[in-house]
Amino acid sequence: MAKHVSLTPATRFLKDSKVVFSEHPYAYLEHGGALHSASELGWDPYAVVKTLIMQDQDAKPLVVLMHENRKVSTKNLARQIGAKSVEPCAPEVANRHSGYLVGGTSPFGTRRAMPVYIESTILTLPKILINGGQRGYLVGIDPLLCVTLLGARAVQCALAEALS
Repeated sequence: MAKHVSLTPATRFLKDSKVVFSEHPYAYLEHGGALHSASELGWDPYAVVKTLIMQDQDAKPLVVLMHENRKVSTKNLARQIGAKSVEPCAPEVANRHSGYLVGGTSPFGTRRAMPVYIESTILTLPKILINGGQRGYLVGIDPLLCVTLLGARAVQCALAEALS
């Protein structure tokens, strides 16, 4: 059984929303990403979801939820959301928008309300691990909660991780 991790804005949001979730703490590794967490926790990286803070051409922030072992095609994403371009935010900008440190960013309980986009294939999984609001801490949830709680819009912008 995983040990309990202190309350974060993300877990507070989930509890306030009456969501049942499992807790999955692991030994955080700087720049290890969710591939490291998937390995530590014995999960398929495809079911571990990373939370990316990006911005459009007007520097308006948005959240992208993507399989850990996939990259985001920013061109495909921009086309699907009606933006001219999309790019990742600088870490300090992402931290400011989300209220979380990069490596511990959760889509739940963000400091600022932002549109959320989720890779459509994530929604076909029975359960995902996603950041719980601090480095070294994931929560297990039904991926459909990202749609019901965050209004996440399904997109198809995944590239295989091996492709750059």
